[in-house]
Amino acid sequence: MPRYQTIMSAGMDICAYLQEPVELKPMERKLIPTGLYIALPKGYEAQLRPRSGLAIKHGITLLNTPGTIDADYRGEIGVIMINLSNDMFVINDGERICQMVIAAYNQVDWELTDNLDETERGAGGFGHTGR
Repeated sequence: MPRYQTIMSAGMDICAYLQEPVELKPMERKLIPTGLYIALPKGYEAQLRPRSGLAIKHGITLLNTPGTIDADYRGEIGVIMINLSNDMFVINDGERICQMVIAAYNQVDWELTDNLDETERGAGGFGHTGR
């Protein structure tokens, strides 16, 4: 079961659900099963995020981060992992591989327009507000 590690954790740890260990070679990516199926209420999503310990210690992270699980998805949760290190990494059954955060969201209705309101930033892009 997903589990919060501390009373103030935002993300709960998600574990691999494997019949046998999975080898992840350098720069290789694989879909890792979790054995989890969830039903979220309308207006909520689950976000899959990397675990910082795996990233700093082993160069293991997630692709498509954060991964979004919509409230109407009913399939198994899979985690797309990648090995960014120079060493092979082995994922074992029951190993904590990512975190899941449950978040509320809003959908919007789009309105087509030819003009946007003015702001202090305007059209300034990347790095525009800093030095």
